[in-house]
Amino acid sequence: MVYDKHIFVCCNTKADPSKRSCGEAHGLALIETLKTTIKNSALTENIRVNKSGCLGICSLGQTVAIYPEGTFYVDVKNEDAGELVDLHLKQDKKLERLLLPNQKSK
Repeated sequence: MVYDKHIFVCCNTKADPSKRSCGEAHGLALIETLKTTIKNSALTENIRVNKSGCLGICSLGQTVAIYPEGTFYVDVKNEDAGELVDLHLKQDKKLERLLLPNQKSK
């Protein structure tokens, strides 16, 4: 199946505990929250939510990437799922406060 939107949630856990990583436990919980929120939102698009390996920006917190736009959100928490789904997926607007710094509007 071809999806209209593909959401990748980093679930990478670094071997060195002194280095920040997104972490599998938080990543998997976020995936489930996003899936439930999407299911309950009555979106008509085909949307897939997947776990991913490291997206390379762990120092900025839990990372979520949405394609085909190539939008990266950082420091995403479970409680952000509703706002992310509403703004990005329903209204086709960026959630500015969570955007990767170099993707924010000037």
